[in-house]
Amino acid sequence: MGKVTGFLEYERTPPSKEDAKERLKHYNEFVNAYQIEEVNKEAARCMDCGVPFCQSGCPLGNVIPEFNDAVYQGDWHLASTILLSTNNFPEFTGRICPAPCESACVLGINRSPVSIEEIEKHIIEIAFNKGYIKAEEPLIRTGKKVAVIGSGPAGLAAAAQLNKAGHEVVVYERDDTPGGLLNYGIPDFKLQKDVVTRRISLMEKEGIVFKCNSNVGVNVELNTLLRDFHSIVLAGGSTIPRDLPATGRDANGVHFAMDFLKQQNKRIRNFEVGAEPILATGKDVIVIGGGDTGSDCIGTSNRQGARSVTQFEIMPMPSQARTSNMPWPSYPMLLKVTSSHEEGCERGWGVNTKEFIKDENGNLKAVKVVDVEWDIDPSGRPLNFKEKAGTERDLPCQLVLLAMGFLHPQKEGLIEKLGVELDNRGNVKAEEGKFQTNIAKIFAAGDMRRGQSLVVWAISEGREAARKVDQYLMGYSSLPSKDGIPYA
Repeated sequence: MGKVTGFLEYERTPPSKEDAKERLKHYNEFVNAYQIEEVNKEAARCMDCGVPFCQSGCPLGNVIPEFNDAVYQGDWHLASTILLSTNNFPEFTGRICPAPCESACVLGINRSPVSIEEIEKHIIEIAFNKGYIKAEEPLIRTGKKVAVIGSGPAGLAAAAQLNKAGHEVVVYERDDTPGGLLNYGIPDFKLQKDVVTRRISLMEKEGIVFKCNSNVGVNVELNTLLRDFHSIVLAGGSTIPRDLPATGRDANGVHFAMDFLKQQNKRIRNFEVGAEPILATGKDVIVIGGGDTGSDCIGTSNRQGARSVTQFEIMPMPSQARTSNMPWPSYPMLLKVTSSHEEGCERGWGVNTKEFIKDENGNLKAVKVVDVEWDIDPSGRPLNFKEKAGTERDLPCQLVLLAMGFLHPQKEGLIEKLGVELDNRGNVKAEEGKFQTNIAKIFAAGDMRRGQSLVVWAISEGREAARKVDQYLMGYSSLPSKDGIPYA
């Protein structure tokens, strides 16, 4: 490495953020960029540890020590080349990935890990600014046509890789704009949509065709795709949310989180919302669910001017540090304080929702909750819970946002008409490492195959599925596998 003793000399220094009171006035990204000297120091903290566990922690297998060294040396072209060799969209993962690579960083055993995610974001943004990122249309086309259904991170990654292999790729998206949850789901203050648009435009210049407002199996004939394309990749995501069927669920004011977030994404871009507005303005908001989607609801509610925001999670409060059940380098389930929590939110763990209380007009006015305690097995896993006597109470509330995760992909339409097999969780069945369904020409990737997961996993799935499609079409594949070795 360029600075052998860098990890001893420099402490982890995160980039500064705009003050919470100020950033609540807008929906733009608010994390400031490093100065060049700062990002070089952060890259210098990489230990050249011999066995780079960070790479195994990353679902994409990013070649992290090498691009850190290039950053320290100031060779941004080399850094971007290394980064893009394994990750099609570092501008996305550099903003919204929970960075499992950092959890596996060797330096993180007894010190703060290297800020790999921030370095990644800086590499790609500097590469764009310097003009290194240009459309690269394949020199030779194979004559094979592939339809990718869904333009979220898995679909985009599959499309990008298949296009590199020389196939003609058409991406079908049922929404009015490509991007999937990158566009409609993740708030703009975490991922501004011009970042997504920039990448989509680049992919179009490379020859990929996007067809929006195209709901395959509804307004696009499935038989047409089966006839006209040599292969189909299902990358539609896991879109059916987990519900909470408590008494009063039908009250006006109880909504799924993604309906709320999608509306705000559209509102910012002056797009037609197309439904009854869901707004937190002037309301007492309760977010049920402790994950990233719940956090996104908090940040959005505060920006809309909520009177109060409370987040509940039925599970017990996570540990603030690794335990014996979460050894390094595994990804630890630790207490997470996001930027949205910093902006204002009451949090509660071990809280169960029993009833949504309506007024005489059917509008939500309160939520009945109770505290619970869990039985924990020796591995630290919660087993069963029971209510704590005397803790039942009614909390004033006019808006509840259900952010408890997703069950499986939508079955009506595409999946039912295709007749692909499903696994016991309701996802499209495609064997790990093969991505092929029971219909030979149809492959599946991303959340539709593996269930709700991370954007970085979706990109990894899309890349690997593309390699298998290429092999199916050509008999071999020139696309690299996760470990960088071409598959023959």
